[in-house]
Amino acid sequence: MSLPTLRTILELPAFREAELLSGHTKLDRVIGWVHVAEVLDAWRFLSGGELILSTGVELARVSPEEQSKFLRALDQAGAHGLAIELGQWMRQVPPELLDTARQLDFPLLAFHAEVRFADLTRAAHERILRPSSDPQNDPPLQSILDALIETGRDKHFLARQLGPLLLLPSRPKTTLVATLEALLETSFNIAQAARRLGVRRQSIYYRLDQLHGLLGPLDNQERYVGLAIALALLRRDAV
Repeated sequence: MSLPTLRTILELPAFREAELLSGHTKLDRVIGWVHVAEVLDAWRFLSGGELILSTGVELARVSPEEQSKFLRALDQAGAHGLAIELGQWMRQVPPELLDTARQLDFPLLAFHAEVRFADLTRAAHERILRPSSDPQNDPPLQSILDALIETGRDKHFLARQLGPLLLLPSRPKTTLVATLEALLETSFNIAQAARRLGVRRQSIYYRLDQLHGLLGPLDNQERYVGLAIALALLRRDAV
């Protein structure tokens, strides 16, 4: 597994609103994890290589000297960046904090509007945990899956494509998902799908009627692609 650099993390769609205020020469440092931390002794819990996310709730309550001390402690503990959400607790990055970051050449980022830290950590960790690979050898849908997951749109996409099917009890859901996969893989050839699943063709016809009832028409190429992506997301979630 090849860890991404800070530059790579900042190129993720979830981080597109982040403004880099300092540490421009440190963008090639690797990021091993992303933590949400509000406590002023967050440095005690770091192992190095972390990007820290904060609303500034505690930083806003302490003196400029304590703010500077906080950032220096993060740097000494091996953190590779600090991102602050400006809004409820901090309207702007405190001058002392920014000056210290520039002195240390420490990556300091600002989000100028409210963001969902859950989306940020999810997108970053998906990239961090992704095995390194040659892009030319990636599965055809890989880039689409990555984009959906990194932007937090995968659950909405699944619900839109397979919603009623996913609400079924486990056993019929598993049966119909397997049938839909077999149909897509055989271009809706009933006989081939039946052989692949080891059932009679009549069973496939019956299940196809159920799928039509749950998901609507399945007879166009655009729908095929959407269903294939949704099933790939399901398989990925199950790993």
